Amino acid sequence: MNNTVKDLLKSIVISIGMALSIFSFVCVIFDIGYGGNFSLENYRLTKMVIGCIIVGLGFGVPSLVYRNESLPMPVRVLVHMGIGCVVYTIVGFAVGWIGGSATLGQGIAIAAVQLLVAFIIWFCFMRFYRSEAKKMNDRIQQMK
Repeated sequence: MNNTVKDLLKSIVISIGMALSIFSFVCVIFDIGYGGNFSLENYRLTKMVIGCIIVGLGFGVPSLVYRNESLPMPVRVLVHMGIGCVVYTIVGFAVGWIGGSATLGQGIAIAAVQLLVAFIIWFCFMRFYRSEAKKMNDRIQQMK
């Protein structure tokens, strides 16, 4: 298997895992907030879990854009985050995370939180990979 496929699979597994972890954490918060009476009917939990997997794919697959060195970094970030956030928004409306009884203000707040969480996660990964690159460069300099 070539490196591109390995990187893609790794990215997909990480992004689906993160989406499901965040979903689980939010479910716990809602369960506590509703005093243990948080219930989902008509397969809503199943739909939401499938939605999480789709969101993970929506952020994981486009991360391949970072392998394209000819594109400027802001364009790569815009493509990656743009696709991921659009997929999240579509899934959010489809499974009921966004919309329904939410007011316009709540919808804007939900979208803002979505973008904030997505960029915080992206920023953490960016810092990690920059740190790894710096360590490798330092080792290379020591070998000279």
